[in-house]
Amino acid sequence: MKKIAAIIGILMSFIVNAQQEISVDLGDALVMKTLEVSYEHYIGSQSSVGISALFNFQGRTSDFSYNEKNMFTPFFRHYFTTSKNWNYFGELFLGINTGEEEVRISGATAYRNYTDGALGVSVGTKYISNGGLMVSVLGGLGRNMFTDKSPVIVPRVGLNIGYRF
Repeated sequence: MKKIAAIIGILMSFIVNAQQEISVDLGDALVMKTLEVSYEHYIGSQSSVGISALFNFQGRTSDFSYNEKNMFTPFFRHYFTTSKNWNYFGELFLGINTGEEEVRISGATAYRNYTDGALGVSVGTKYISNGGLMVSVLGGLGRNMFTDKSPVIVPRVGLNIGYRF
């Protein structure tokens, strides 16, 4: 029993001492009626895992919006340097997205819901101040893989502001 408690204590110390970030995508919020929140957990000095959740509040009649209504995006990032303040990264992500496909039935427009998963890559840069303020810019593309009802390409773009703790 003491060994199990010691192992759990050691694992918890790694989790507690690891650096974490939470951020909001200001680019999406300012340009479109979209909210994207991200959480990132560092698993080493040059790599991290995280998840983003995107919620699209834009209406169907909008000229410029995401096709996706909701998207949950687990990701893995590799940082190319070990700089504390300024860094560049590459990202591999899986975007699980839902939305509506416009279809024509007997001359009338109807909407059909879809759910799909997109595998993609993105690149970006991140600045972290000594106080923990974080600003990052990223861009990339994914491809939906499981149904023909969804758009083929899924964008991953962002101007994020957050805090590292």
